Amino acid sequence: MAGAGEDESAPPPSPLDQKQPMEEAAAAAVGKRGRLGHHHGAADPPSFRMEDLPTITSIPPEVQPVIISPLPLKEAVRTSIVSRSWRMLWTFHSDLCFDGPTPNDLDSDTDDEFAGQDTTKMNRAKFIETVNSVIQQHSGIGINKFSVRWGMHKEYSDHLDRWIGFAASSKANIIDFNLKKTYQPFEFHHFPLEALDSQGCSFVKSLFLASVSTKPNSVISGFTILRRLVLEFVKILGDFPGLLAKCSGLEDLEIIACYGVDNLIVPHKLDKLQHLLIAGMDTQMVEFHATDLAHFEYKGRVIPIVLHGCSKLEKATMKFNGTKALAHAFTAVPSILPVKTLHLQAFISKYAQLQKLPTRQQGMFLHLRHMICQLIVNSNDPNGDNGVLQLANCLDVAPRLETLHLHMLCAISSSFSSGEVAGMRRHDHLKTVFMSGFRCYKAQIELACCILRNASVLEQLIIEPRITDKVWAGDCSKWNTDLGEILPGVCEWAHVTSERFGKQRRLLWPSKARDLFSTIISECRNCLQIISRS
Repeated sequence: MAGAGEDESAPPPSPLDQKQPMEEAAAAAVGKRGRLGHHHGAADPPSFRMEDLPTITSIPPEVQPVIISPLPLKEAVRTSIVSRSWRMLWTFHSDLCFDGPTPNDLDSDTDDEFAGQDTTKMNRAKFIETVNSVIQQHSGIGINKFSVRWGMHKEYSDHLDRWIGFAASSKANIIDFNLKKTYQPFEFHHFPLEALDSQGCSFVKSLFLASVSTKPNSVISGFTILRRLVLEFVKILGDFPGLLAKCSGLEDLEIIACYGVDNLIVPHKLDKLQHLLIAGMDTQMVEFHATDLAHFEYKGRVIPIVLHGCSKLEKATMKFNGTKALAHAFTAVPSILPVKTLHLQAFISKYAQLQKLPTRQQGMFLHLRHMICQLIVNSNDPNGDNGVLQLANCLDVAPRLETLHLHMLCAISSSFSSGEVAGMRRHDHLKTVFMSGFRCYKAQIELACCILRNASVLEQLIIEPRITDKVWAGDCSKWNTDLGEILPGVCEWAHVTSERFGKQRRLLWPSKARDLFSTIISECRNCLQIISRS
């Protein structure tokens, strides 16, 4: 596409997207239109010529990344066909992100179960070739993000070390290495944190490591400006608390299914830490000093958890394992008492005796306003969903709660029944309750009636027979196939209950709700509002 007088020498083809016949034709057509535009007439404005584009040498170095960085890397490479002088402009791209296909993508077109292995090897070889070619030709200037996401065996250590070295030498602000191990046994590639400490200054602001091993130590000092650290399926062999002590600017810390850390006790203060996630860890204790912490998440077995000085904590997400998980969420971590929003997740596998929770002031969630509770009931015992009733007792320790969203996936079948559960205290602030997965199981009915009876300022209680929570239910459609059998009973119960409590408390059941019931029965996609107060 160059003019006749241009130098014919040119750099090698770009690695991600070499010129294709269609692209060459399109580029030629653009150039041709530019040259022929002069013959349309004297009144026509001067046409654009490719030669009018500035050469890369005329663009200040600090401006070049600004021009190319908004484009994805592959699109940035394609700009090389615009002009010969732009051929290497992509080498100043600031984000180098290499994402390999998922295992499903690799095997989608193969019939034989072993054929996919050869396909994977060929794709991996092409992937390695592409990454190596890019980092070889890239200027290494102004790198913001360097990301590699694909399953890599330990046998590819030479390539991985080369990529880590490039990320370190180019001083990338964001480094993301996810080797996506999907097989056993785990033989992780060692990620040398000291490589990021060898440049004599701090440059990494975000570090994501998955399916690697690493050996942190307190000597490493190159993470003073690190803001985000995510470790997922990482084998930690060294002094992890010592490393965190060097991360004085850390704001977001996520540790997921890592092993090698028996006690996650960090004696040093992390005063800027705002989000802490610990999930699937085989550790005996968690202890942090984080005065600025705003959101704490924990998923795993019941262990001692101590969060010092967390007066700014506003949100907590808790998922404890075991049959008493719901009660533990309210009692096992006193440090979360100041939260305004609480998100609970629990499995209920068998009958568990209801626990009375202490209602003394030092054990109360006095600031809690909003709660989301996700329950999976997995039992063939008609009383197996008794854990749902535990929630009534839990509400006693949250006297100022205003909204409750309860999502229930009940893998049981029990007959319709009515009744009320005693023990829930009067609530003077609870205004809105939403219950999805409501199938008129005994415990669900008892809990709903308990709330209707004791929530003095309740404005609306909405029941939704469908399973709507995708986090727990996955593909919700398979759990909603029996709605035709369930809806009539749910509608009848909703009608009777609304009339009962409406008359007792002089609450009106609007005609709008009655119309909604008929819509539910006819269309089987419904959200039942059984009680409302203007």
